[in-house]
Amino acid sequence: MKETSKKALAPKKIFYKRIWNNALFAMLIMSICLLIGVVGYKLTIPQFDWYDSLLNTSMILSGMGPMIDANIVLTNQAKVFASVNALFSGVTLISTIGILIAPLAHQFFHQIHLEYQDQ
Repeated sequence: MKETSKKALAPKKIFYKRIWNNALFAMLIMSICLLIGVVGYKLTIPQFDWYDSLLNTSMILSGMGPMIDANIVLTNQAKVFASVNALFSGVTLISTIGILIAPLAHQFFHQIHLEYQDQ
């Protein structure tokens, strides 16, 4: 539970614990999404080995874009999966960044609020 606007800032130990917890949660989300993408690519594009699937999923999850070889002909099923995975990965990336900066933003705005109350 975060402190309310009337309470003092959390000690550094608690603040760092919040950052660590959010980082672990973000890593868990990204790992699950990476697993979904790797398995999905492997099942929908038979020419991909596990490394190609990992590469494409990692590139899309990081916001860089796919690394699909121009010589590979994609089935309609693979195109649909790639499209859904790209949209899902974009939302995941933005959400994960929000999870990572949430404790920092909370601390920053709480500190500003406390300084404003002191005036």
